Amino acid sequence: MCAVHLKDEERQPCEVWTRVMGYFRPVNHFNKGKQSEYAERVCFSEAKAMQTAQIKPKKVA
Repeated sequence: MCAVHLKDEERQPCEVWTRVMGYFRPVNHFNKGKQSEYAERVCFSEAKAMQTAQIKPKKVA
């Protein structure tokens, strides 16, 4: 495999959207308070939740 190395000026910014109050909106359009709140969010992981709860997932046949 060949790794690609880009300089900062060669990179294209990625626009991140999230769902807020029932509709999708780009995060860069949020006010500073909402951007700070978004940065503190933790993504849900079912596998991590199952480990925390110590529940074994059911196998699908």
